[in-house]
Amino acid sequence: MTSSLSPGAADALLFDLGRVVIDFDLARTLKAWAVELGSDPAATMARLAANDTFHRYETGHVTDAEFFAAVRQVLRLELSDDALRDGWNAIFIGEMPGIGPLLARAAQHLPLYALSNTNDAHIAHFSEQYAHLLVHFRELFLSSRIGMRKPNAEAYDHVVKAIGISPDRIVFFDDLAENIDAARAHGLHAVHVRSSADVAQALDQLGL
Repeated sequence: MTSSLSPGAADALLFDLGRVVIDFDLARTLKAWAVELGSDPAATMARLAANDTFHRYETGHVTDAEFFAAVRQVLRLELSDDALRDGWNAIFIGEMPGIGPLLARAAQHLPLYALSNTNDAHIAHFSEQYAHLLVHFRELFLSSRIGMRKPNAEAYDHVVKAIGISPDRIVFFDDLAENIDAARAHGLHAVHVRSSADVAQALDQLGL
């Protein structure tokens, strides 16, 4: 949590989606794909993330089919694209506890935006399943649509320019320290979110 927030300190709020607005669990995808989880599911997924195709997928440079082909190769799976897509979308658990009312509350006072690293398959899924949450956002900046991802500087530059508000008047909420550090380096206020209580505290500090 940043300690520099005060009433009237923001003109816009910028949210990550994963584990800030929508909860997810990598183990759910691996289980759906019938991958042996072992003691560290994240390590298994890290093998996939180490493949350049994963990052190119998140920036819109490869198709769903190309990504799923890489999944089959890296994880040695024999599943159809449809089965892989179903497992890929099984990652989502639901909305983060308590976040819905907080978004509704904040949106009554300030414009809300989202900046999230994601991909086309996930976008198609959460745009439908979580429309009741996304309706609060004026615009979604999604990595596979804008062609850039956090924590790269260009992603923050793009969003700040598109919003049209000075970065020191934007408060950014994210669950990953590296994204928080990058946002602060670009002059944004940033809140490290571990639960919706961190969002609630920030809104209280902002007088919203």
